[in-house]
Amino acid sequence: MPLRTLMLVVAHPDDDAIGIAGSIALHGADPGFRFALVHATDGAAGLIAPGTDTTRAGLGQYRRDEDERAWSAHGRGPDRHEWLGYEDGRLCDADFGALTGRLRALLEDERPDVVATFGPDGVTGHPDHIAIGRATDAAFLDLADRGGPGLKRLLHWALKESTWLRINAARTSSGLPPWDPAQVYHFRGIPDDLVDMRVDTRSVAERVVAGLAEHRSQRLSLFEHPLARDAWLAAASHEHFVQAWPPREPRRPLLTDIFEGLG
Repeated sequence: MPLRTLMLVVAHPDDDAIGIAGSIALHGADPGFRFALVHATDGAAGLIAPGTDTTRAGLGQYRRDEDERAWSAHGRGPDRHEWLGYEDGRLCDADFGALTGRLRALLEDERPDVVATFGPDGVTGHPDHIAIGRATDAAFLDLADRGGPGLKRLLHWALKESTWLRINAARTSSGLPPWDPAQVYHFRGIPDDLVDMRVDTRSVAERVVAGLAEHRSQRLSLFEHPLARDAWLAAASHEHFVQAWPPREPRRPLLTDIFEGLG
């Protein structure tokens, strides 16, 4: 069967656990599906939850191992996994041309049909998210302009504003502080009418949350409340994306799958 390849490019371990993991699960059993995953950093500057059996010096490797366990729990790991080795929290200070060049080389090698990464808001405003999204966009567009196989669609994971408002109301009612989009690490929403794709992932939401739960060193931010698992199940029931390239005409029907319409 002809391959249909997805390349996901993110900054940290656990960035890959939500947002597009449901779409990966939906296609995971397809023998024609290939999944390439790129992490810019190993997350060594992240949280260390109490009871986590590691030190600050060992956190990077610990989080790499967590990521591997997460995809095992999810049930469909990457066919190719690249760790670029940048310093966590300092990706925005890295040489942009060099970072873009490394991503361009990976894209040229894989020629994926679909590439997914962060949009300009980084979903949470994290500078590393924004930096890797910008570099991925630049590398993709450079190659797409040259023609050749693959590189048919560039997606940005998105949190709809209506969903953001609903979750924020639930956070407030349950005693959690609301997300503030002016602060780094707080989720942001984008206007609903900017969303180009809505994928129904209810049938695989349990698998997504099972993978997310393996990032135990980060559980203080991921599962900070007794109702967090239910909230993540609800969030994992649908995935939303902006199609950054090629541009879509306004008010066209939403796409319903990451490969829809690509032939």
